[in-house]
Formats: sequence, structure tokens, C-alpha cells
Amino acid sequence: MSFELSEDQQSFRQVLRRFADERIAPKAAEYDEREEYPWESFNACVAMELPALGVPAEYGGQGADLVTQALMIEEVARACASTAVTLLISKLGMLPVINFASEELKQKYLPRVASGEAQASYCLSEPDAGSDVASMSARAVRDGDHYVITGTKYWITNAGISDTYTVFAKTDPGAGHRGISCFLVEKDWGVKVPKLEHKMGLRASPTGEVVLDEVRVPVENRVGEEGQGFYIAMHTLDRSRPTVGAQAVGIAQGALDYALGYVQRRRQFGRPISEFQGLQFMLADMAMRVEAARGLVYRACAAADAGAPAGDLAKLGAMAKCFASDVAMQVATDAVQLLGGYGYTREFPVERYMRDAKITQIYEGTNQVQRVVIAKRLLA
Repeated sequence: MSFELSEDQQSFRQVLRRFADERIAPKAAEYDEREEYPWESFNACVAMELPALGVPAEYGGQGADLVTQALMIEEVARACASTAVTLLISKLGMLPVINFASEELKQKYLPRVASGEAQASYCLSEPDAGSDVASMSARAVRDGDHYVITGTKYWITNAGISDTYTVFAKTDPGAGHRGISCFLVEKDWGVKVPKLEHKMGLRASPTGEVVLDEVRVPVENRVGEEGQGFYIAMHTLDRSRPTVGAQAVGIAQGALDYALGYVQRRRQFGRPISEFQGLQFMLADMAMRVEAARGLVYRACAAADAGAPAGDLAKLGAMAKCFASDVAMQVATDAVQLLGGYGYTREFPVERYMRDAKITQIYEGTNQVQRVVIAKRLLA
């Protein structure tokens, strides 16, 4: 199977790179420093119709394949990882709707996300239920033609910004993971965000606590059947992890690009430091790792586009996310090392790349969890 980008995809990459360099990168450090949502950058992405890429054409989107979506996330993340998250998270929040919701829900919510009018969040984790999803305590109790949802969700990306929240809660607490259901909850129905985190990286992307206190949600806003929530959550993550890998590749490429320019400008002992073999070997290793990560991410995305079996997709998605995020952390750290003391300051972007890279090893399942997923598939 070939994973060469088509001519259209190569042209799209060139357009996106120029766009990200001109419209996204100049504001990245400022938004990071102020811990402020990157509205100007997000609106620029909307003007480029980037939120529409992952939404099917029949609901106002462009229905792009996952490889093209990964390419888009990579190029935006190369300029600003926080802005890339604004695109990633709405797609994550809408994947359950795309794959499991009623036609009415699709018609109601997907066009708004595709146009950029609305954003979405994915509410799975809780203070005491991260990787152990089945231990969640959020409850959804049927009351006539509504469900009453009570619970606290934690580590929620885009908290307070999103207009809709895809919430997982237990409709049958005694059934373990089989008792979890999925709901689409609008912000104005009583969703509260009492706390935002002050993070090491992705500082322009809000992450916070989402509280639902007897929030009434119409039955028609249930996504899928009762008890199907755990399957929906895992199905969604299997298809979103490759694009987290794409974000990691973008971060790594951004760090490598800056380091390459720096070592050719910086002079010591009467010559550019790029002429020193020790640094050349570091750069060569960085470039090899980035290219290997990109290839694995694209392969996982192509497998999803081709309708690969669920087990294969879970394995490849975990591999892509795990490997690419480990590469991002290593490459960004090496970029800081190549800049020496300058790399340790906020005057240069490589320290931001290093801070942003770390979260890609943690969210959507830690890399330790990814290795568990991979090993289970290998031993099945």
C-alpha cells in the first residue's frame, strides 16, 4: 500500500504552511504567554474552512480523508500547537455524533461545527477516572423524555469555550463499562466550568473542570443506545489518536525547522556551529525520527480511511500516537539543547515546543496505556 501524498495533498500542504507561517505563528508566543484562547488564529482557520475538513459533506463539511486532516493538523501545530487543538477537539467531540448519532442530531449540530459557528468538547475523564473509564461516577437518570445528568468531568479541553459537550455518564451504575451512555449537552443547559488549569504547555488552550448538576438533557440528545457509551468512547479514541500523532509530528517539525535555521546562523570558533559533526549527527537523528513518525501517522490514518478492521486500527492508532509523541518530546528537547542557553528562554520558540510536546504523551491515553493496547493486540 502506498502512502505517498497526492498532488492535491502536496499543494494543500504548501498552502497550509504559508497560511500557518503568516497567520498563526506570529501570534503563538503572545497567546501562550497570556494563557489566552487564540481567537484571532481560530478565526483565521475558520476563514480557511479548516473546521469543515473532518465533517461529512452532507452536513456542511468537506468530508476530507483522515490523511488530509492529519496533514492539516500537522501544519497548524508546526506553528502553534494550541491552535491545532482548537481544531482537534471539536472533531473529537463530534466523532460520536458522526458515527453514532441520529440523523436529527447530525443535522442540528454538525453544520454549526463545520462552519466554525460552534465548538465542541469531549467529556470522558473524571478526577478519579482517567484511564479507568469504567470507574466514572457521573450519573444520567431517565426522567420522562429527559435524562438528568449529575457529575464532574476533568481535564476537559476547550472548557468554557465550547458550545456543546459530549458527555459520558452511567445510566446503569451496576453494569460496569456496559452501563455507560453518551449524551450531547449544550452549554446553556446548565454546564458549569468552575476551574481552569494553569498548565506547563498548550497554555492558549483552556483545560478545566466541567460540572453538571442535575442538567436536564432531552432523550433525543442521547448518542447511540443506552449502555453503548464505552464502545462509542473507545471507537472514537481509536480514530482520533492518529491525529494527536499528527499534532506531535507538527510540534517536532517546528522544533527541528527552528533548530536547523539557528545552527546555520550561530557562529562559534569562527564558523557556523552547523559545521560541527556532533551537532550534525543530532540533527540527522532528529530528522529521521520526525520522518518515521510522520510515516506511521499517515499509515494509521490511511488504514482508517480504508476501513481497516477494528483491532488493526486500534493497534496502529496507539502506535502512531505513542511513537510520534515520544519523538516530539525528544526532538523538542534536542532543539533546546542545540540552542544552548538561548533555547532555555522564552525569547526563542523551542522551549514552547518542548512544553507543548509533553502533553501529547499524556492526553487521549498516556503512552503507557498505548503500550498496553499495542501489546494486547500483538498477543491476541
